[in-house]
Amino acid sequence: MTEDKRTADPDSFAAAHRLMARKRVAHGGAALDVCVNEGETPLGWLRRRKGPGGKPLIDETQFEAGEKLRRDFTIGQLTPRVTVDWAAIGGSQPRRGAVRDPAAIADHALAARNRVARAMAAVGPGLSDLLIAVCCHLEGMEAAERRFGWPQRAGKIVLAIALDRLAAHYGLRAGAKRKAKALLK
Repeated sequence: MTEDKRTADPDSFAAAHRLMARKRVAHGGAALDVCVNEGETPLGWLRRRKGPGGKPLIDETQFEAGEKLRRDFTIGQLTPRVTVDWAAIGGSQPRRGAVRDPAAIADHALAARNRVARAMAAVGPGLSDLLIAVCCHLEGMEAAERRFGWPQRAGKIVLAIALDRLAAHYGLRAGAKRKAKALLK
C-alpha cells in the first residue's frame, strides 16, 4: 500500500506554495542575506501575478515601498495584540486594557512609529487605510475591497496609486514625487 504524498510529507503542500527568495537587508549597520517567503504577503502575491498585458500587478518599487512600511510598522510594535498582557496582572492596582508606558518603548520602535506616521500623512487619508490593511495587517485584496465597500478589482488600482505615493515619499523612484503630485491635480 503506497502512502499519499500529502501524508508522507506534511509540509509538501506548504512547500509547493512558498515563493522563496534571497534578500539583502540592513541590520545594525551590517548587510545580511536572508531567505524570505514572498508569497506570505498580499504584496508578494500581487508582484508575482501578471495582469492582462503580461505585466506584474505591482512593480518592484511599489513592492519595496510596501515592505518598508510593513517593516517600520512591525518594528514600531503597532501590530494589535491578540493575547493577554500578563504584565498587567498581579499588580496592587487592577488595570483594564493594554496601557503601555510610552517611556518603555525603545528608541528604535519610537522612531519607526514616527516614520509610519509621516508616511501615512504623505500618502493621505483613505489611501493610508488601504496600505495599513494590505501591507501591515496582510489583509487580502478581496477582503479589503469588501471592507471598504469597493467593487471587485478596484482595490488593485487604488493600491497601485497608494504605493506610488508611498514610493514617492520614500524617494524610491526617480520622478515618483512628480507623478504623485500629478495624480492629486
